[in-house]
Amino acid sequence: MHVCVIGAGVMGLTTAYFLQAEGHSVTVVDCAAGPGMGASRANGAQLSYSFVAPLADASVPPKLLSLIFGRDSPLKFHPRIEPAQWRWGLAFLRVANTEAARATTAALLRLAELSREFIEPLIEGEGIACHFTRGGKLVVYPDQASLAAARAQVEYQATLGSVQKILDADACVLQEPALAPYREKIVGGVWTPTEAAADSGAFCDQLARLLAERGVAFDFGRAVQRFDVAGGEVRAALGAPAAGGAATPLRADAYVLANGAAAPALAATAGLALPVYPLKGYSITVKPVGSTLPLASITDTRRKVVFAPLGDRVRVAGFVEIGGHPTDIPAARIGALLGAAREVLGYQTVDGDLAPWAGLRPATPSGRPLLGRTPLRNLYLNVGQGTLGWTLAAGSARLVCDAIAGRAPTIDIAPFTLSV
Repeated sequence: MHVCVIGAGVMGLTTAYFLQAEGHSVTVVDCAAGPGMGASRANGAQLSYSFVAPLADASVPPKLLSLIFGRDSPLKFHPRIEPAQWRWGLAFLRVANTEAARATTAALLRLAELSREFIEPLIEGEGIACHFTRGGKLVVYPDQASLAAARAQVEYQATLGSVQKILDADACVLQEPALAPYREKIVGGVWTPTEAAADSGAFCDQLARLLAERGVAFDFGRAVQRFDVAGGEVRAALGAPAAGGAATPLRADAYVLANGAAAPALAATAGLALPVYPLKGYSITVKPVGSTLPLASITDTRRKVVFAPLGDRVRVAGFVEIGGHPTDIPAARIGALLGAAREVLGYQTVDGDLAPWAGLRPATPSGRPLLGRTPLRNLYLNVGQGTLGWTLAAGSARLVCDAIAGRAPTIDIAPFTLSV
């Protein structure tokens, strides 16, 4: 088949990789100038296979007012006069309960494990240099109440096969010496030895070059403007490369919608309503001077900030803003990330180039991505992974390839199927 993948981020590129490996002719289209220029470029870098619990859980509704009006909240809701935001927000609140959160956790753990089975051999087998490390992950907690909640989650996930360990504060520092400056601010943590880290932006750059060498066609700098529907199928209309030019048909046997936060608008031209909305996040990448680099990925739950080792640098990322559409980067957010690096890891002096970044991570209210078939015979979805895009990319791509091939899915795809 000739398959057109719309989107050249980590979702689109991993999908293109597996499709090409199965013998399909593949074209990748993206409105950006190159691969991985959106939410994939400088995300948190953690491959967190065991930390997939959704944002929507029972702890959110009691905090709703602080999320709306709190000035410095790590999870921030920016109300907008925008129907899509309110529909998404109401759907989010409907699933913000323990039963729904546990069902989503179970589904995402299976998808994350599938991703692990494919992404790590892909990186190592293809020799992709993206600072990939299997250092494990340590999540630290500021008080006994939050640690008790973490213990309950660990016990639940143990019934699903996760292997994790509760540590006290001293054991956290023994496990990760880079946390020594932060010892007095934590009471304990959760250690998971199986987690990994890698630079998804570097992964996208190198995978795109590899795919081009193997015959995958790339069309950068042009957006798919719309889908035309006829006979239960779609055909894409590709925007002209020059302003004022007419859209041209982009013919393919199948299309995969993998363009992140832009997917709902394009899907709407085919009559599909995707419950996907962007969650804005930020990162900096620091090179500490005279300080200890972490061995593992670290998450500080008090600040909702993550730290991932990338060679001689550390990716510092955090925050979730619902309604922060533009990719502007407020100085206060970057200052907060730098402050976290100073307090948690003791980085008083860092390299001057922080490479500040903001990205719009496409999320569904439940946290489950939308994968596979749609009511239109030749249109497939790979969108909505939210803050777990890097973690879930390879597993998501495998399920999409299963759907296109018409074979039984590698794992149950029902939890990720679009409801119409």
